[in-house]
Amino acid sequence: MRVGEVRHVPPKPSRAEVAAAAGRTIPDVIAPDLAVLFCGINPGLYSGATGLHFARPGNRFWPALHRGGFTDRELRPWESAELLARGIGVTNLVARATARADELRPPELTAGAAGLTAKVRRYRPVWVAVVGITAYRTGFRRPTAAIGEQPERIGAARLWVLPNPSGLNAHFTAATLADAFRELRRAMAA
Repeated sequence: MRVGEVRHVPPKPSRAEVAAAAGRTIPDVIAPDLAVLFCGINPGLYSGATGLHFARPGNRFWPALHRGGFTDRELRPWESAELLARGIGVTNLVARATARADELRPPELTAGAAGLTAKVRRYRPVWVAVVGITAYRTGFRRPTAAIGEQPERIGAARLWVLPNPSGLNAHFTAATLADAFRELRRAMAA
């Protein structure tokens, strides 16, 4: 952000607007030939209400992206278009917004994996980073997959799985989540 530049901060949605966001979709942040395409599980209701990826206050995606070395400062959800200039995109495995990812059923995740595969073939990112190990295991039918680089590829893209950055994921702290993102960044630079 330049000195004196003012960013438009969208208003916070009301509780009613958040509740009404069930089933909404939000647009991908995507372009051909990205360095990495991050793939979330699906939008939460707050993201559905705002139309922005990883928008709920407390979601740790944006801090982890910065602390992992992908951005020079911590971007906010409404600045997601700035990712494209950095070679970064964002999509979701399942498009519809839900209150929690565990509301998704295995057939939705499997269909989402097929849709992601088609999207990756079309846009040709170098890396795909699925943000959510359980959704990855289910959608791609890899029940023993672990966090980190995967042996298979999606099209020509190398594949990495990261932990879910939701504040509900108590298995990872902000620091360990940043470490996981940093490992991906190092692999991309190698």
